[in-house]
Amino acid sequence: MNKCIFCGRFVADPETRYTQGNTPMAVTRFRLAVDRRYKREGEPSADFLNMVAFGKSAENIGKYFGKGSMILIESHVQMGTFTNREGQKVYTTDFVIDAWEFVGARTERPSEGQSDSHSVVDNAPEGEFMDIPDDVNEELPWN
Repeated sequence: MNKCIFCGRFVADPETRYTQGNTPMAVTRFRLAVDRRYKREGEPSADFLNMVAFGKSAENIGKYFGKGSMILIESHVQMGTFTNREGQKVYTTDFVIDAWEFVGARTERPSEGQSDSHSVVDNAPEGEFMDIPDDVNEELPWN
């Protein structure tokens, strides 16, 4: 069985690109900081994992998450190799996202030109629910 579950924070904003061809598909890559359970003096307290998402998941992760956002991810590990420009063989380890969930308050990333665009649910006290007015027309990622 190849199944990994992580809860962590984005190291930087995710990067979304689209494949070329007749039916372009979104591909989002990012690094996830995951705290280590046991921390020894002089050693890192977190691991930094390479994540990749495809399709609708990739689009939604790119839209709803940014640097510092927390996410829960179910994935599988995928190893790969390629030869770089210097002719050296490079080994890669990526975690391919199978499913994900919001953790904590959800915010929509600011669009270009906007300094601080937040969702209506940003003002909810941490760990509590908030009533959302009926006139809010936000696109939710699971719709």
